[in-house]
Amino acid sequence: MKKEDMILMSVDDHVIEPPDMFKQHLSKAELAKAPQFISDESGVDFWLFEGRKVINVGLNAVVGRPKTEYGCEPTSLSQIREAAYNIDKRIDDMNADGILSCMCFGTFIGFDGGFFVDAKDKKNAVRMVSAYNDWHIDEWAAKHPGRMIPLAILPLWDNMACVAEIKRVVKKGCHAVTFPDNPTVKGLPSIHNAFWDPVWAICDELRVVVNCHIGTGYQPPHPSMESPINSWITSMPISIANSAADWMHLGALLKYKNLKISLTEGGIGWIPYLLERADFSFEQHAGWTNMSFGGKKPSEVFKEHFITCFIDDKFGIKNYADIGEDIICFETDYPHSDCVWPNAADVLWESVKDLPERVINKVTHQNAIREFSFDPITLLGRENCTVAALQAQARRDGVDTSVVSAGGHNPHLEAGGKVVTSGDVIKLFADNVGKGGDDAAA
Repeated sequence: MKKEDMILMSVDDHVIEPPDMFKQHLSKAELAKAPQFISDESGVDFWLFEGRKVINVGLNAVVGRPKTEYGCEPTSLSQIREAAYNIDKRIDDMNADGILSCMCFGTFIGFDGGFFVDAKDKKNAVRMVSAYNDWHIDEWAAKHPGRMIPLAILPLWDNMACVAEIKRVVKKGCHAVTFPDNPTVKGLPSIHNAFWDPVWAICDELRVVVNCHIGTGYQPPHPSMESPINSWITSMPISIANSAADWMHLGALLKYKNLKISLTEGGIGWIPYLLERADFSFEQHAGWTNMSFGGKKPSEVFKEHFITCFIDDKFGIKNYADIGEDIICFETDYPHSDCVWPNAADVLWESVKDLPERVINKVTHQNAIREFSFDPITLLGRENCTVAALQAQARRDGVDTSVVSAGGHNPHLEAGGKVVTSGDVIKLFADNVGKGGDDAAA
């Protein structure tokens, strides 16, 4: 196999929601109660809902910019690449990157849709969740068939409303929902609470994947305000290991054979140790903890029920056999700062080129096709789905992949070589959020 022959599907990317996203999916009366996209006199863009302001339109959407401009300072659509919020431009950028299909997590609503959990009017919030999903599935994902793996958010505070929404989106062809990796952080019942039983049951019945994105529950604390921000960035993906251990012990996994949990943006290199530790802990402590895995080892349950993904994880992919070649998927994380656009195919190839071809095919697209019930190859034809075919299309369309400065003020560049710390970034973030109002939230 050659790099150009690969077929790449990403199970973790992001969308910056466009200002008019609710327009086609709500009545005039409902629009008045929907989140509003506002640009203030200073050029800051934010969403306003029930008095809450969210300034995260451009935060971390730094793709296509010089790395010296990375940070959390962008606060308007004008500061980010148009493909972050325009579906036609996104397809262009995917072609340039050699990416056939991707799944996009939301931004202002949170990676898990948790923004609506704190809504005062819960009935209205349920309606907003459905409208968001209609935009995502019927506009963002449907305009270019085969290119976007649809992903739905849920009214997490109401378990039966979750069930109803899952049934509704499945009829639209969506077999993935996003969910907090630890719902207790949002004041919701733990994953072990019977509250969620109807949700697990319907996901099992309809083969819907529960996607747990890093940062939606457990996440590493900043060691100190003097710590280099690199230390926090380094540990962020691995933080999903805490939730992975918790989900691995979920009793519903023994009851529902089709229930699948995707650990989104967590990487894979740490998984062999987690599984080894889980098996040891179970054998060593089961005598007094009354824990049971139905006659299996924890590692066996993990490989039956979990999906993992990686951006650039040479150690992890080299040890695919200890993780499970059938549970590893690829991701690009566009347009966040970890994505390597437009070089994803080149970077990935360096990691997988020495693997058996069957493993390359599994981790690049076959696992994603199977787990997310989404088959773009049958729809579009294999000859149109390869890295070579997509990048050739990008060249014909004249897609510009040059690095472009977004301008603006980046105080990190004025530090005189001083290492950027957690305190520096937190202060800058707080200052930007403050521009939107005292009650602004990230």
